[in-house]
Amino acid sequence: ITPSRKQISDCLEQHPLRLSPGVDTLVTKLQQRGTDVYLVSGGFRLMIEPVAEELGVNVKNIYANTILFDDDGEYAGFDSDEPTSADQGKPKALGQIKEAGGYETMIMVGDGATDAQAKPPADAFIGYGGVVRRDAVAAKADWFVTDFETMIDIASKEKSK
Repeated sequence: ITPSRKQISDCLEQHPLRLSPGVDTLVTKLQQRGTDVYLVSGGFRLMIEPVAEELGVNVKNIYANTILFDDDGEYAGFDSDEPTSADQGKPKALGQIKEAGGYETMIMVGDGATDAQAKPPADAFIGYGGVVRRDAVAAKADWFVTDFETMIDIASKEKSK
């Protein structure tokens, strides 16, 4: 597949990405308590940026694949320097985030096998099955959820000092 910039734009316009119910509230609650939120995806940055904008996540906190385009907007490849562009990319990205941010604790939330691979460096993996339940994800998760309500309740509590 070699999509042009216009084809991707048209796809996003015709098929807008939809957030899972409650994820926006969870991100807001985490940010209100001072928790940094990152979006780490094996998908394409151009498709993740609108999600980040809707969630209020800084685009600098996106780790995803960057498609390169020529001057005419035609596909010219992808940035192979992005950690997510190769096998085991999510663990590599989380390692970079953890080191750069000096984080002692990091939790990965995701719905796929590559998300589960990110522990370690993540200290815990929360599997999400609200769209599709994947038994392999549930088996590897420290905690498996099908909605964000309990995480929202936890994030709403005061941080312990």
